[in-house]
Amino acid sequence: MVICVKILDVKLTISAVRESQFPEDNKEEYLLVGRSNVGKSSFINSLINRKNFARTSASPGKTQTLNFYLINDFFYLVDAPGYGYARVNRELKNKFGLIMESYLEKRDNLKMVFLLIDFRHKPTDDDVMMYNYLKHYNIPLSIVCTKVDKVSRNSHEKQMNIISKTLGVEKKDLILFSSVTKMGRQEVYEKLIETLEIK
Repeated sequence: MVICVKILDVKLTISAVRESQFPEDNKEEYLLVGRSNVGKSSFINSLINRKNFARTSASPGKTQTLNFYLINDFFYLVDAPGYGYARVNRELKNKFGLIMESYLEKRDNLKMVFLLIDFRHKPTDDDVMMYNYLKHYNIPLSIVCTKVDKVSRNSHEKQMNIISKTLGVEKKDLILFSSVTKMGRQEVYEKLIETLEIK
């Protein structure tokens, strides 16, 4: 069954650097995490069917805020700071860790985390660490493999094997995604619909 998700309204409502700035309206939230340059902004733009609504930072790894995108005045996509950028100093890395820990531990309305992995490469040590970190909190987790259009179809099975083995997950649990061809977008929509509580 094809589930249609129509995005009528999108607002970047809050860019939070501390817990006191998180939204208080108790709407359901979906967290997006991934290393710098994995394509989170393109992922968001593809989901909401907008061009350049979510913009990449001119300096990878520099943005250290949780960005709350309110969708249809109903739920939030929450864009976390990219991790793994070598030039980010220790203070910013620590700050990122603190805000993420605070968010993951205390957000009862967090419904799912989408972990974005670059399909072209083997998951990095930071990717593996983030996966294990998220699993620790027992929050529903979906792994989205981005930039699939940049890998030849003949290599898809090989890359899926590498990613699944490195993270210790089943290949069937990987969502292959391309912001160019829209591959995987329907699967992400279905994950949202499955977990959204229609009030």
